[in-house]
This record gives sequence, C-alpha cells and structure tokens, in this order.
Amino acid sequence: MNNIIRSLVKQVVQLEVSGKNILKGTVIDLGTDTMVLFNGAEFVYIPLDHIQNFKVDGNNDEDIQAPAMLPSISADENDVDLTFTKVLTQAQGKYVEIYVTGNEALHGYITSIKDNYFEFQSPVYKTMYISLSHVKWLIPYAQNELAYGLNLPVQPNNETLASTFEVQVEQFKNEIVVLNIGGPKSHIGKITNVEQQIAEIQTARADSSYVNLGHIKTLHVV
Repeated sequence: MNNIIRSLVKQVVQLEVSGKNILKGTVIDLGTDTMVLFNGAEFVYIPLDHIQNFKVDGNNDEDIQAPAMLPSISADENDVDLTFTKVLTQAQGKYVEIYVTGNEALHGYITSIKDNYFEFQSPVYKTMYISLSHVKWLIPYAQNELAYGLNLPVQPNNETLASTFEVQVEQFKNEIVVLNIGGPKSHIGKITNVEQQIAEIQTARADSSYVNLGHIKTLHVV
C-alpha cells in the first residue's frame, strides 16, 4: 500500500470521487483497491480507482467523530488486505446503498457476484446488473435497518448468469431494457444486436443508437 495513502488512516479527509462527488470522513481502513471512510454516521467503501483527489480536512468543520463501533465489513483475521471484491462478498444478501450514476443511489441487496459485474435486487427497479468498474461507493445498512422501511425477504438467486457483463448483456437481445438508470446518458430501448464492444438499441420510434458496453453502468429489463 502506498505510504502516502496509508498515512491518512485516522485522519479526517475530503475526497473528490468520480462524478464530482465530494465525500468527507475519517479514514478507517485501506486495502489494495479500497478505502473505508466513516462519515460520522455510516461506513463508506470506496474503490480507489474512483478517488480523483483528496486532502486532509484539518479544520473538521463538520465535527466528524471517530466511530463508536467497528465496521460491519472488514478484513478477517486471515486476510492482510480488504479488496472491493471482498467487500461485495461480505455485503451479499444484506441491504446496502450503492452509488453508480445519476442523482441518487440504489438501495437493495446483492444476490450474485461475477467476474466484472454483480446482480442486484432493488425494491424499485427489481433485478439489475451493475458493472463493477462503475461502482463509486457502497454503504452497508445498519443492523435491522430496512430499505424503504419494508421487510422484504432476501430471495436466493437461482438464475444462471454469464461470467462477464458483456456476455450477460448479449443474453438480453430482443428485450426492452433501461441502461444507466437516472444518469444523463440513460438509454431506454430494445437490444437488437450486440457485437464485440457495441450494443445496438432500438428506441420507441424504431431509431437505432449504439452504446459502448464499457460505458454501460447499470442494466435492468423492463
């Protein structure tokens, strides 16, 4: 681990995360690809790839205090590093808040984790497929906290999923989908073709648009 970043542990910092999002909090832990921040109320797990810049908040104007409890997701005794994949694995089946794109986060639980994406169950959008490379941060819910105040049972995943996001997108040919929910680059339409890195989307007026698979952050079938 980079000693510059390691020196931030227990410091209050201000981060700029991809999408011009500003986060503040105490650095609790660091892994090879993950920073754990306590914002005064919640533990925030942030992939380092999405941290644009950071600085120590010496004034701590918001009076962010050190946490009174341990984080619910952490490296176990046999682990020397907390990776974001391990964070997702420990979060599986628990309610979490995930920020990917747009003006609001997604709430629900992870049901399956594949090579470069995961399946996510949302009370609002139902089954979603989220690209790992576009997740900006994850916040586990507190114990006994419920999404939207609803006691929704966690359903086991019995679906056979492709190992990669690109192949999974191909399986939705001829389905009407929403891509990049809530973002300025959201698309709604029927997937008519997928070849290499490009998906062809037919709109309601039967016009075609073409989307680079690497820029699809979320997908759900209507």
